[in-house]
Amino acid sequence: QVQLVESGGGLVQPGGSLRLSCAASGSIFSISAMGWYRQAPGKERELVVRLTTGGNTYYATSVKDRFTISRDNAGAKVTIYLQMNSLKPEDTAVYYCYADWGKTRYWGQGTQVTVSS
Repeated sequence: QVQLVESGGGLVQPGGSLRLSCAASGSIFSISAMGWYRQAPGKERELVVRLTTGGNTYYATSVKDRFTISRDNAGAKVTIYLQMNSLKPEDTAVYYCYADWGKTRYWGQGTQVTVSS
């Protein structure tokens, strides 16, 4: 099994930056991919970014060139980071980290990102 703990998020003005973190522990060697989804009020959850263990990335068109995912392996943990720049009000949502482990998807607890002046 995998445990995911998210951090980061908060309130930022349009054009600002935030960084999200997601630390995975447990059976991390079987994780095939990690990333983030987000869900805005009244909308469906959407995939924001995905990073495979092979290093392949996918970015939603709406965040491409503004968001960057990275990964740090340190002992018994894998931590991914989402650097979010040039934030827009439409980026406001709860961001959920996830990890694919075999046929199972694990989720973080979610963190609120609010972009507002």
